[in-house]
Amino acid sequence: MIRILANDGLHDDGKLLLEEAGYEVDVIKVAQEDLPNVLPDYDVIIVRSDTKIRKNLIDKCPGLKMIVRAGLGYDNIDVEHAESKGIKVITTPTASADSVAELVFGHLLSIARNLHLSNREMPERGNTAFKALKRTFSNGFELKAKKIAILGFGTVGQQVARIAIGFGMEVIPVDYAFESVKLELDIFNLPNMSLTINLQMSSLEEALAKADVISINVPYIGKPLLTEKSFKMMKDGVIIINASKGGTVDEKALLAALEDGKVAGAGIDVFMNEPSPDGALLNHPKISVSPHLGAATLEAQRKIGLKLADKVIEFFGEEGF
Repeated sequence: MIRILANDGLHDDGKLLLEEAGYEVDVIKVAQEDLPNVLPDYDVIIVRSDTKIRKNLIDKCPGLKMIVRAGLGYDNIDVEHAESKGIKVITTPTASADSVAELVFGHLLSIARNLHLSNREMPERGNTAFKALKRTFSNGFELKAKKIAILGFGTVGQQVARIAIGFGMEVIPVDYAFESVKLELDIFNLPNMSLTINLQMSSLEEALAKADVISINVPYIGKPLLTEKSFKMMKDGVIIINASKGGTVDEKALLAALEDGKVAGAGIDVFMNEPSPDGALLNHPKISVSPHLGAATLEAQRKIGLKLADKVIEFFGEEGF
């Protein structure tokens, strides 16, 4: 029987699907330092971003056949080394796209209408300084007609684009894997009610120079995508939203750009030093923050669980033996 360790959790529906197919699934949390003693007893490990599957751990698990990343990205897995050992490594990139894209706009709307600050100050001062707070926070802006550069135009980036188009924004996509993308727009999920828009990719430099809003939707590749040099290319007063991976933005450069006014505001869901982010980011008045919640919706977790279960069953077969 194939044994699966879901070390960072697994939705009940995904667990049930695997068990009905004959797999043994343990949804327990094994501390990182204890994994070398526990993981050799399993054929599959399912992780999110918390558990790290590095070379030294892989080498201690000769029976490991599959590593499943429940969500997006491989930054916590030594993929090349795993594959050199014949271990299959998979992710579920489409399952959380709606949730991540919606969080992008949660942060964007929060910055646009000063909600991140209003929600901090209204509980303390709303009944004594209501009019003063209203004056302070009355400099918001509409999203309609704003230009949004979407850096990374995969599943999440395309969903960000669909929402942006719904707001009446101009989409500037950047992704060197494509020359153009035919973006399907479903209208209220009704049959036979859809539009197709052909979007041409822009260069990163062109997008940074034009954008009012920049949404980062790329994996971490070991160095920041947005650096001090990148911020100098942007127009003054730009908004940055990062719901991708920690490290894709140079955080020191971002703080400097916020201080000199180049960046008017930022929405940050992911950080370089998770789970101990830089306090300067967490407390900055121009930043809307959240604790890596991109895929943390009930719907996304169910879709992730079912998708990864399907992929495991496809790899091993229906009987789990």
